[in-house]
Amino acid sequence: MHCHTWTHSVDRGPLCSTMTLSSNCLDVGVFVLKYNIAQPASINWLPPTNSFTKRRQIRRQDIIPETESHEYPPGWPIPKLQNFVVTVNLDCRIDLNYLAQRARNVEYRPRRFNAVIMRIRDPRTTALIFATGRMVVTGAKSEALARLAAKKHAYALQKCGFTPKLRDFTVQNIIGSANVGFNIRLEGLANKYVTVGASFVPEIFPGLSFKQYLGYRADGTPRSCPTLLIFTTGKIVVTGAKTEEDLRAAFARVYPLFFDFRFASDPNSKTQV
Repeated sequence: MHCHTWTHSVDRGPLCSTMTLSSNCLDVGVFVLKYNIAQPASINWLPPTNSFTKRRQIRRQDIIPETESHEYPPGWPIPKLQNFVVTVNLDCRIDLNYLAQRARNVEYRPRRFNAVIMRIRDPRTTALIFATGRMVVTGAKSEALARLAAKKHAYALQKCGFTPKLRDFTVQNIIGSANVGFNIRLEGLANKYVTVGASFVPEIFPGLSFKQYLGYRADGTPRSCPTLLIFTTGKIVVTGAKTEEDLRAAFARVYPLFFDFRFASDPNSKTQV
């Protein structure tokens, strides 16, 4: 097994930095070439100047070009989409007491939570319906299933006498999971990357939280900031992404770092592979 380092430097006047990606596997080189980390000369990836960019120093590694391919190098684990959380505006007021009496598979306890909880089986999702007409749908495995679930929940409201309309369908959160296949030394990972978003407090939570700042898109709009929950067993949970592309990009950015902090097969062993 050989160790290779790829370094890319960009000189843009006062803003100049270096991106370095190292790993113990040759597949990372394929990933770097496939995802075009090098900045094209014809496109300016810098975000527009505003008050936010004046308050916060922009780092070149935060600005990632938008990619067209989501394929990983051979042997890389692929995050599996587990849950989509979406919000919908029904554009009508909802009488929660009346809905709880007429609809099926609903739960309404106003002293505990001021919303009706409605569940359906296909797709297996749960909806939180508020009196203002806002609805939160969770549990779908894809955006298409989330849209279908929102339509079915709206149809159930229509059968109860309401006149819902599906407006402002927005994906608020996408949750994915993956397994890297080996144990990880969370203490060493947190100590090395504490300045770039890594946080590990085992007395409060057994996993390491690693927040990723994906920067801006080509048109200057900001991307979401997913958070990776990393566990010693090698299980990874990615949350906070609003698009599948952001979820996969966040995982692909952190995965090569795990090889420097992998345990042997015995998690209690001090030997590092």
